[in-house]
Amino acid sequence: MQTVPLQLSDVIYNAATQSFEALVTVHDDRGARSYACAINAPITMAFEDAAEGLATQAMRRHTFGRSRNMHLPAAKTPRRPNRLAGLRRMTIDKFATLRPRAA
Repeated sequence: MQTVPLQLSDVIYNAATQSFEALVTVHDDRGARSYACAINAPITMAFEDAAEGLATQAMRRHTFGRSRNMHLPAAKTPRRPNRLAGLRRMTIDKFATLRPRAA
């Protein structure tokens, strides 16, 4: 099994959701990818245990995304209809509406 370097940035405890949160960067042969991770845990959990849980979550997301990206076909840009054509017909000429009042 290959060891992949991980970097945890800004590990915080969110009291509103009662979870540890961090931005975890995974470095591998294809470059670096960052994942926003969160684990539900009490504030009394040891920092080492929280960091291990965040790293595990990031590695799961990294390996899952890597296996899914290999089988996806290239995305095509969908064609959108010309939405401005209808707006041009609905444009009101304010000067044309004010001309009868000026006379």
